Amino acid sequence: MPFRVEPAPSFKSVLGNGGRPRAGMWACTGNPLLAEICAGSGFDWVLIDGEHSINSLESISVQLQVMAGYPVFPVVRVPSNDTVLIKQYLDLGVQNLIVPMVDNAGQAEQAVAAVRYPPRGVRGVGSALARGSRWNRIEGYLDRAEETITLLVQVETAEAVANVAQIAGTDGVDGIFIGPSDLAASMGHLGQQDHPDVVAAVEQCIRTAVELGVAVGVNAFVESTARRYLDAGADFIAVGADVALLARASEALAAKYVPQDPSGSGSAPASY
Repeated sequence: MPFRVEPAPSFKSVLGNGGRPRAGMWACTGNPLLAEICAGSGFDWVLIDGEHSINSLESISVQLQVMAGYPVFPVVRVPSNDTVLIKQYLDLGVQNLIVPMVDNAGQAEQAVAAVRYPPRGVRGVGSALARGSRWNRIEGYLDRAEETITLLVQVETAEAVANVAQIAGTDGVDGIFIGPSDLAASMGHLGQQDHPDVVAAVEQCIRTAVELGVAVGVNAFVESTARRYLDAGADFIAVGADVALLARASEALAAKYVPQDPSGSGSAPASY
């Protein structure tokens, strides 16, 4: 007899409802060893990025496997709001999905349809072939799939901010995730995530989500900004990334031992 397995709890099971905010970090290297290190760091959730990082379907699948041994929620960002890509991510076992660049209710509805089987959606049926259902070892997966999936959509443009109530209120959207970097760019403040207008827009989105009773998260690598958004009511927050931590820590370590060129280009011993 095959083993019958149960899916892991979905991220939405711990969001909102008066619980504490959930802190997380990004995994961008595509490396399962580093993903496992992040998974064991003590964060509540780890965001595997498929939009701006080197991650592929294969590397995401392996990272999900190594992270399964830790009490952490793996959340995966798909590259775009594409029905076929979303189907592939779900089939390889992604339960907590972030869809980027959702600007209006119609696009939110498109994402919802992509994670639901017919007749409620358009997700293709391939559970017998897929890790998502553990190859049909999860009893009644087709009927239960929706309850195992958390769908988060990204609000990261001025248009999305204007439509945030409609996006967050879309049936099937479990939460919104605010992206200040792209939001700043769309508002004419490229690279200025802490610009007062951007911060005000983020806080407006948080307030709207709180009023609607919808989970809301935000990306904030600066601690003071992160704590400000938590105080404003954010339910979950991403506060760092593996690549950024490695870049800054390696730079700081090198600066202790390598003479620095005043021009900023640095210098190396002639023996190199």
